[in-house]
Amino acid sequence: MPSPIRLKKIAERIRDDLSEMLLYEIDDPRLQGVMITDVNVDRELYYANIYVSALEGKERSAEILAGLENASGYMRHALSQSIELRTFPKLRFFWDPTPEKADRVETLLRQLKEEQEAKNKNEQKGIA
Repeated sequence: MPSPIRLKKIAERIRDDLSEMLLYEIDDPRLQGVMITDVNVDRELYYANIYVSALEGKERSAEILAGLENASGYMRHALSQSIELRTFPKLRFFWDPTPEKADRVETLLRQLKEEQEAKNKNEQKGIA
């Protein structure tokens, strides 16, 4: 069993190589604008859980995940050629809603700030 540090390095390498593959090698139109947000490899190196997101958001999640599953055999083979492991983990893809949630939080904070500024302006007009 690899150490936690080794697992982290393997996950980072998989994330970096997959990101390059999505940019330069894979020509599937379903995978345009896809970002790898995180990779977790289990202790036995049996599965690599890959979390993805896209600029368009959840609307395209099913289409993107289907495209990734379709290309997973090619990606696993290419990764196994560049990352030397005795056995290479199976790739499992999951949708990561974190970027969408972060955007929603930013929008809410911006609205609160604008409301606070408007309230301060109205109070200042009332004083003057």
